[in-house]
Amino acid sequence: MNPIIIVGTGLAGYSVAKELRKNGYDGPLTMVTADDGQFYSKPLLSSALAKGQNAESLATSTGDEMANTLNATLLNHSVVESIDTDAHTLTIDGKRHQYNQLVLAIGASPIRLPFKGDGANDVLTVNNLMDYAQFRNQLENTKCVGVIGPGLIGSEFANDMLKSGYKVELIGPDKWPISTLLPEQAGRCLQKSLSDAGAIWHLETFNGSIDKSGSGFRTELQNGSIVEVDLFLSAVGVKPEITLAKASGLQVNRGIVTDEFLNCSAKDVFALGDCAEVAGKNLPYVAPLMIAARALAKTLTGAQTRVIYPYMPVVIKTTLHSIVTLPPAPGSPGAWQVDGNDDGVVGRFFSPDDIMSGFCLTGNKISQKASLLKEMPAL
Repeated sequence: MNPIIIVGTGLAGYSVAKELRKNGYDGPLTMVTADDGQFYSKPLLSSALAKGQNAESLATSTGDEMANTLNATLLNHSVVESIDTDAHTLTIDGKRHQYNQLVLAIGASPIRLPFKGDGANDVLTVNNLMDYAQFRNQLENTKCVGVIGPGLIGSEFANDMLKSGYKVELIGPDKWPISTLLPEQAGRCLQKSLSDAGAIWHLETFNGSIDKSGSGFRTELQNGSIVEVDLFLSAVGVKPEITLAKASGLQVNRGIVTDEFLNCSAKDVFALGDCAEVAGKNLPYVAPLMIAARALAKTLTGAQTRVIYPYMPVVIKTTLHSIVTLPPAPGSPGAWQVDGNDDGVVGRFFSPDDIMSGFCLTGNKISQKASLLKEMPAL
């Protein structure tokens, strides 16, 4: 019997494997990963510093321990070179492996801006445990960090470093922090709270060349300001990993295209998590990932199960000013109505026909999440 093969041992891949065993699948299971297969939760990377966690403490199980728990074969430090969807085979490090069903849980990769200057290659990104280990190592001799990208991840990392005693300067073209998910008043509340903790914001501008300067770095912003820091962290976002899928002839768009059952465009190939575009939606958050994993495990074990998303508010880990947001779909017509002050706001997004289709809560208002969910129209 050919195995179910899962490519990727992040939260998505391991969650599917766990759910398969919970659903009674006792057949062969193979996990493939380019790293060592340790289990950790990637969303915790942006809030681990203030908790005193390093890369070792974030990993709760080794790859071997996960393989034993799941009764799976782990192919770690292994690269999938190609997929032959007609023959139901993967080529891994030059060797062909037959699969019965294939699950792609290969995540997302950081967006790399085309930085110039002799310090460009020293700009860090944190997208996995190895990146985080390097980041923590370089922070040891650092007092000031420049964060490029004032969105969700950049703001979370800035919050974490400020709470850990570092000076932080945030740079980006956005008018306010996390502008893709929050109305302006909510973003300004976060901006003020982080400023009160020592953050310096450089909004509506961007950096040019990243140049070495003594033991640190400097950049001249488009508005003419000079920013000098010990270390630069780029947190401008991630993009679904689609290279392998595209080369294998699978349909891709922003992510690997699937239907509501997580079927890709080839028979017996499925995708979920950050790499997937499920029925037109790419949702790089934990809640949709876990819903997809549970549904997919049922489908793989014979009970076709559609992925049905409830309302899934996003909890942003900016503990200096807490935020919960349920943003409207990108490009939705309508407008925000926001009430509150610097201590916290309540925002509701209304469509042109006066139907509430999103909300946000910040600061001392986040306890209202349950009541605002009740205000949302039935799905």
